[in-house]
Amino acid sequence: MSDPSTIPGGVGFAPEEIDPTAPTRAARLKWVVVINDDLPAGRAVNAAVCVAAATSDAVTGILGDDAIDADGHAHPGLPWAGCSILTADAATLRAIRAKAASAGNCFVADMPAAAQHTRVYAEYLDTVKETAAEDVEYYAVSIVGPRNRVDKIVGKLPLMR
Repeated sequence: MSDPSTIPGGVGFAPEEIDPTAPTRAARLKWVVVINDDLPAGRAVNAAVCVAAATSDAVTGILGDDAIDADGHAHPGLPWAGCSILTADAATLRAIRAKAASAGNCFVADMPAAAQHTRVYAEYLDTVKETAAEDVEYYAVSIVGPRNRVDKIVGKLPLMR
């Protein structure tokens, strides 16, 4: 197995670790997305998709190969190691983000509330720039890291329903 520190960004799967024939629980890394449980369904899905996009772009080897159907049409690769969608209240979500960010060996992507309250990306960047870290409200946090570490960070949070 390759040393994860040699993977760009420090978190990801080395090519020899990718095993789409193994159960998701066998993967060295675990991926969870935690959503603010006060959000209405549309905003929650938007937040989950946004942090997942940032995660799939940054974490090496998280997406599997494209699936080819019987007619030869390609269906883009999905996360071969799975992804659990969990929920938490705003205070717990903030604490989880802080734990994950300080844990080391974890990739963290978050979606501040400002992202859904602006229509122009530059305005979002300006809003976040003007907000103290302790005042940032989070709508979703995506975490990828060693399975035991991620389990400790998220505890017994419920799956999204």
